[in-house]
Amino acid sequence: MTLVADAHSDLLIELAHDGGLDAFARRWQGPLCRGAVTLQVCAIFVEETLAAGAGLREALCLAHAFETATRTDGAFGVERVGDLAGCGGGRTGLMLSVEGAGWLADDAWLLDVLVRLGVRMLAPTYNELNGLGGGCLTADGLSRAGRDLVARLPSVGVLLDLAHASRRTFFDALDLVPTAIVSHAACRALYDHPRNLDDAQLRALRDCGGVLGIMPHPLVLDPDPAQATVSRVAEHCEHVAEVAGVAHVALGGDFLRQIARALGWADEVVVPGITMDAAVDGLAGPDDYGALLACLRQRGWGEADLAALAGGNLRRVLTRTLPR
Repeated sequence: MTLVADAHSDLLIELAHDGGLDAFARRWQGPLCRGAVTLQVCAIFVEETLAAGAGLREALCLAHAFETATRTDGAFGVERVGDLAGCGGGRTGLMLSVEGAGWLADDAWLLDVLVRLGVRMLAPTYNELNGLGGGCLTADGLSRAGRDLVARLPSVGVLLDLAHASRRTFFDALDLVPTAIVSHAACRALYDHPRNLDDAQLRALRDCGGVLGIMPHPLVLDPDPAQATVSRVAEHCEHVAEVAGVAHVALGGDFLRQIARALGWADEVVVPGITMDAAVDGLAGPDDYGALLACLRQRGWGEADLAALAGGNLRRVLTRTLPR
């Protein structure tokens, strides 16, 4: 079985909503195991409209949900390079990340606190402009505070994630760190969407040794949501491989259907034609990763390339950036 490392999930929102000590075991451990996900990056996501104090409280709530999940039998926290060896053999490694860190702009010391809590990946921006820089719906780049924070990340063992970054923020940030990833997005050559990366960005990730985690969600795959199929996900994987090389494509699920249904968000509209409940038919959660790998096999991918995409490439980057 091909083992998977997934660069992005918002499952902590669901776990925090549940509040039970066994929430991870009841809600997510089964789907992850059935999908052979041996390493799952779990994001702290805080709505940027929250006041500073409320945002920090929400972040700590999600960090607590993460810590509780790592105490589940068969799960553990990944904080150092050596922890990667424990992923697999019936055990699921969980790694903590931050998605959208504008709430750190005025309190840079909070980065040190987050590192102590286990954060090992951080995306400075979300969609809009925040105190660190421009998100993907803007033309802005990194602010002074954003440059200072990004430049510090390698020294504290935190991998830079440029998901949701504007194109200018993307290139500003790559000037400051030796490597980076985009945890969940797709290819702009196939769908010109603000969340997606153009070919110059793909080549920049190649040049710094990073990866793009392909996001199997209708929002970013095709202008027509009906064409957001498993085959379309495979086409995005293939485009990265063609432009940047197989060594620079990974998986970033961002599977939202289960979370949306658990929290009563299923009918909320993301954009016209796409609700929070939207998913690729046959690839709606981590337990469906086998369908994508089977599709790629049928399209001629060999086992070594599948293993690299499914988990090997992300592990390689983490081996380079995590503390020893």
